[in-house]
Amino acid sequence: MHPRLQVIHLGALSGQLRQAARHLFEVVLAPLGLFYLLLTFTNLTGGLFAALGWALAALVRRVLTRSPIPTVLWLSTGLLVVRTAIGYATGSVFLYFLQPTLQNFLIAFVMLVTLGLRRPLIARLADDFCAFPLALTSNLRVQRFFRRVSLLWALVFLTNGAATLWVLARATLGDFLMVTTAGSFSLVGIAAVVSLLWFRRELRGEGIRLRFGPAASPS
Repeated sequence: MHPRLQVIHLGALSGQLRQAARHLFEVVLAPLGLFYLLLTFTNLTGGLFAALGWALAALVRRVLTRSPIPTVLWLSTGLLVVRTAIGYATGSVFLYFLQPTLQNFLIAFVMLVTLGLRRPLIARLADDFCAFPLALTSNLRVQRFFRRVSLLWALVFLTNGAATLWVLARATLGDFLMVTTAGSFSLVGIAAVVSLLWFRRELRGEGIRLRFGPAASPS
């Protein structure tokens, strides 16, 4: 039992949700949608460079405006450059989508490798969707939580990679995009809920409560 409850205020909930939705659209939905649209109405080259052009434009815009660049944007853009180069060189849609499937295994490996760091990869990715104050990230129990939850997310990416690889080998492109997008979002959504409940439990054990919105001004 903690004699004194520590309350940490985050930004407004609406702002946090907007930020998460913006990152999701910017990193996943927009490049995927542009690729499929240009692939349908032009050719593979059009789809490849439309998706890459979007990612590079998002990165350059943040550099020019001196805005913080999310870890997830760096990661996804770097991987997309490699995917585009291989897809363009081979002219194969299969190889283009095989790469992000294999990247699931790579991300799982990186999460396991960064377990020993003070801020593992999953903690940096979490900051992209909900910026945590130093008072929270410096807490030893919170740091231990992110190391442990890295194991859960490594399992999520391994499962997602194996399932996507299986669908890629058997489905048409349209079915592949529909099934894997729905499946991946469902799996990630479940893992996110489990992580959130686990996180709240850890915070309660440490006597910490999170509240959205600014701290009340002293009267």
